[in-house]
Amino acid sequence: MAADSGRHQGQRWRRGGRRLARQERRRRSRIRVLVAVLVPATLICAAAVADPLWAGGHDPAAAAAGPEPTGSGPPGTSSSPSARPRTTTAPPTRSPAPSRSAARAGRAPGVPASGPGTFTVARAGATSGSGNAYRIEAEDGSGVDPDAAATLIADVLAAPRGWAHGGARSFHRVAQGPAGLVIRIATAATTDRVCGAEGLDTHGEVNCRVGGVVMVNLKRWQTGSPEFHGPLAEYRALIVNHEVGHWLGHGHETCAGAGLPAPAMMQQIYGLRGCVSNAWPYDSKGQYLGGPSVR
Repeated sequence: MAADSGRHQGQRWRRGGRRLARQERRRRSRIRVLVAVLVPATLICAAAVADPLWAGGHDPAAAAAGPEPTGSGPPGTSSSPSARPRTTTAPPTRSPAPSRSAARAGRAPGVPASGPGTFTVARAGATSGSGNAYRIEAEDGSGVDPDAAATLIADVLAAPRGWAHGGARSFHRVAQGPAGLVIRIATAATTDRVCGAEGLDTHGEVNCRVGGVVMVNLKRWQTGSPEFHGPLAEYRALIVNHEVGHWLGHGHETCAGAGLPAPAMMQQIYGLRGCVSNAWPYDSKGQYLGGPSVR
């Protein structure tokens, strides 16, 4: 009986040992499964923290947030007697990325779509003059000679059919000091940045006025508009007269009737609506070439 009892006891110990072994194997198996699930999830979370969706520049604000280049000095200053005054655009607070501007704008052969955002100031006029002081600037790398552009713009501003209106107004160009009006010829991307910071979408194609600054899109300055029937010099006159007109307080106007000259304050790049192309706010007799206001 003692032998049988011992034998049964040994069997119970062996069965208990096997149960413990099975339990231990199940416990280890559960641990392995838990590790297999948790480790990839942890890695995924870490990857999401390390590489947010906008890290590659997919977010427009992130793509546009690169450092703004600076000029050689503040407006109206120069580093040497022979250096030309330089300016730089202020960093935008809200703007499309330059790459998006270039992509949206139809590229014109030989016309840069983007630039550094720094400008060279045209020399002052031959005489100091009186009246409205203005400054002309061309973006560096744009291919535009600021002095040549300034001469053309001065002729437009002084023309009898222009805003001078036979002496009713006068303008004089400065290179330093206060200027109530600044006309900048800039690439599409720079124009978009400056105008976009004020909520104006120039979509790589058109010009704008921001306070006392007129941004002239380089593409329009160099190639004109397919809607404007006339020489490039006339279209440049339209650009100047239209944007300076805004600066003087004029709003947009539209065609007054088929066959009539389109108002200078009409957005002629979007179509003439039956009018004929015209660059000037006044006719040869001094009559204002206006049209119905566009709100």
